[in-house]
Amino acid sequence: MKLRLAVLSAALMLGAGALHAKTFKWTSASDIPTLDIHSQNNALGNGVHAAVYESLVYYNSRTFKVEPQLATAWREVSPTQMRFTLRPGVKFSDGSTLTADDVVFSLMRAKARTSNYAVYTQGIDRAVKVNDNTVDVILSGPNPVLLNQLTELRIMSKAWAEKNRSTEPKDIRTQEESFAHRNAMGTGPYMVQGWQPDVRLTLVRNPNWWGWKDAQTNVTEIVYSPIRSEATRVAALLSGEVDLVLDPSPQDLARLRNNANLKVMDGVENRTIFLGMDQHRDELPGSNVKGKNPLKDLKVRRALYQAIDIDTIQRVTMRGLSQPTGALVAPQVAGWTEGVHKRFPFDVAAAQKLLAEAGYPQGFEVDFACPNNRYINDEEICQAVTAMWAKIGVRAKLRTLPLVTYFPMIQRYEASIYMLGWGVPTFDALYSLQSLTRTVGTGGDGNYNVGRSSNQRMDYIVDRIKTETDLQVRNRLLTEGLQLQNDTVAHIPLHNQIIPWAMKRSVDVVHRADNRLDWRLVKVN
Repeated sequence: MKLRLAVLSAALMLGAGALHAKTFKWTSASDIPTLDIHSQNNALGNGVHAAVYESLVYYNSRTFKVEPQLATAWREVSPTQMRFTLRPGVKFSDGSTLTADDVVFSLMRAKARTSNYAVYTQGIDRAVKVNDNTVDVILSGPNPVLLNQLTELRIMSKAWAEKNRSTEPKDIRTQEESFAHRNAMGTGPYMVQGWQPDVRLTLVRNPNWWGWKDAQTNVTEIVYSPIRSEATRVAALLSGEVDLVLDPSPQDLARLRNNANLKVMDGVENRTIFLGMDQHRDELPGSNVKGKNPLKDLKVRRALYQAIDIDTIQRVTMRGLSQPTGALVAPQVAGWTEGVHKRFPFDVAAAQKLLAEAGYPQGFEVDFACPNNRYINDEEICQAVTAMWAKIGVRAKLRTLPLVTYFPMIQRYEASIYMLGWGVPTFDALYSLQSLTRTVGTGGDGNYNVGRSSNQRMDYIVDRIKTETDLQVRNRLLTEGLQLQNDTVAHIPLHNQIIPWAMKRSVDVVHRADNRLDWRLVKVN
């Protein structure tokens, strides 16, 4: 009798849903690149990290308003000082108590040289402990999107990081690994039970999580299995091997929608797919053009742009699951307008004329790199673009790589033309303009400007936006920056992704614009 009561009591501690414990099995094309929360700014990884680690604030999945998480309250002490009150009684999964020391350590760790999260610490000068339950974030200037940035800055145990020699994030540009790359210990609802890269990641409930009382989920175990093959992912769902496919292929959607045992949820993601170009080197490796870089010429970049038949890509390659755009951000993002959304027209003759005017009437050879398991039909899109460029004489030598090797490669500046997809967790165009178009610098400036374009006016706009508090002026500057990116063809926008999630009818989830699952809301009935 005593044993039975003890088991019942333990179940109640985990929330009523635990009495009907469930395993949730899901898949997508690629694996997470790391468990280190400040190493690789990757959307899939960030979504998984949010199951294990928490931030001071987070988005509500239904309203996308910022709401309390590890912080219960915050107030502006001055335009450059924000004070956060920490949630009392929060424990890490090892039972140790969260304190202000952990928050200060984590925010400063995100600013480290090896961190890819400096774009989220933009404007943060330092974090200061007031007492064990209070932290001040000191800013270098007013920052109207600080709370949005903090949604992606998750908190790690200082003692755990020091004990395991992980006080700095893993540098994704190198092969060196730290303990935090393959291990995790946070305050979130789940704990890492095991991770075998490219095979399986298993999470189990964290009994110390502070939020079980109000959680709606009944999931006690999460199993993620990356499956690169589209056909194999769909077969796993149809056979019942997995409960949800995050990225079903467009060509399979019709039969999935017609299956009585399944359902498909659609939503426009705040992610734009685009092509970037090396505008820095004086000569492109592997090109037949010697002594100069054709991609430095605006006419060449515009020719490449206008040679792309985006409507055919939408209709044939994407099966309608894309929103063609000329903007670097999606409509949900502050700064977007119909004006910046307008594309240059598809025009092969105009593209050929531009190439001839630039001095390349016969075209040229160029390296073209793409991921093959990160975005919907990424490899197929690049194959289509390669064929379109061939019609104007540009012979793109396409190479495709898996996510885990592709992103470190482009960040080492080893691609002449590359594909990238950019979501906007802050829902503010500064995040994209600073990362993608500002001259490479420090503090997140140009951290994914891997084509290394540079424009003085763009730098001025970005730096002004960082501290501009007049929202009308700020929005005008955001739009000006997006239009300048278009006018200079710093990148070639393709489309915004429309994301379908396919799942068993027994699964309840909330579809989010950032294409991530809210683990507090997942139910398996």
